[in-house]
Amino acid sequence: MKILQIANKVPYPPKDGGSIATLAMTKGFKELGHELTVMAMNTSKHPVKEDDIPQQIRDEIRFILVDVDTRICPVRAIKNLLFSKMPYNAERFVTKPFGDRLAELLIEEEFDVIQLEGLYLAPYVPLIRELSEACVCMRAHNIEHEIWDRTVKQRTGLKRSYTSIIARRLKKMELECLNSYDAMVPITGRDAENLKSMGCTLPMHVSPTGISMADFKTYDKKPDFPSIFHIGALDWSPNQEGLDWFLKKCWKDLHKKYPDLKFFIAGRNAPDSIRNIREPGVVFLGEVEDAYEFMESKAVMIVPLLSGSGMRIKIIEGMALGKSIVSTSIGAEGIAISHDQNIIIADEPQKFRSGIEGLLDNFDNFEAIGNNAVSFIEENYDNLSISKALTAFYKELI
Repeated sequence: MKILQIANKVPYPPKDGGSIATLAMTKGFKELGHELTVMAMNTSKHPVKEDDIPQQIRDEIRFILVDVDTRICPVRAIKNLLFSKMPYNAERFVTKPFGDRLAELLIEEEFDVIQLEGLYLAPYVPLIRELSEACVCMRAHNIEHEIWDRTVKQRTGLKRSYTSIIARRLKKMELECLNSYDAMVPITGRDAENLKSMGCTLPMHVSPTGISMADFKTYDKKPDFPSIFHIGALDWSPNQEGLDWFLKKCWKDLHKKYPDLKFFIAGRNAPDSIRNIREPGVVFLGEVEDAYEFMESKAVMIVPLLSGSGMRIKIIEGMALGKSIVSTSIGAEGIAISHDQNIIIADEPQKFRSGIEGLLDNFDNFEAIGNNAVSFIEENYDNLSISKALTAFYKELI
């Protein structure tokens, strides 16, 4: 098949969940022998030069990068609030340069499948319909309005009011676009059920983000035990809120019990509120050169998410590395994990602390959880198998 993937940011380097999910699927499609084109917005927030993408990847996959300015502009945000019904965070990705280049591509070439990587590409569906006979599929990385609904609960004052407006507009947009595609490809079974309850009647196939275990076999460094770490995009508000919750509700008591314990925070684009944390025992590292090497070097991974949607790819990667993970239910949402077998799930501060303590105080339990995590990933998240199932679904549609 000839497949066009359209993304609202370049999926390289694969350092955040969206990029990892997009590139993993791209590689899976290519490994199965399909012809791939990835057309992506080259945003001011995540600028990439084509030469930054390894030659080996560019030799196998064609990338079309279109420069777009998606920076948040207060004047435009106010105009959007007053005169538009589209959520501003979606409107920023509707640009003439990208639309023109997409039209040019669709006039020049025919595709069997056009896969949209997320809701913010939905405004381009009418253009695609006008110029292409391809099967248009929405790969729903998450349910966008759900993220914002949950974020509303964590905010106060004017921020809460504005976030509430964004959430309502996103829900309206998702509902209006819900059946405008030819197929829906959610990343989790939970999201699939929610999409159906919202009214989606399209052919649907659940396709989680897969990984290649070969990428993880080279990491065999013994972790610094005991230690705790968090890694993730620090410009994503659910990560910021989760860290704030953990530091205020859990860390002080943990540090009191384990005075020498270190909590390492890694991730790019950290705001000053995280960079300037001065809690005893907390070590802010910022962006690390090799995320897997960093994760392998530390002991207990925490995912204290209170909001968000979709699937936390960092949990999948952590499990593949044999990490013992303590997560909230929302953090592990969409992954068919088993509490106390391959991960620890806790939502209350006291239970979250107890989950960590149970791993720090019992090394055998710490090792068992990590070993079970590896087995779970090997059995359920092989990227090639996941890609093969999705392409079989697509072949039935075209």
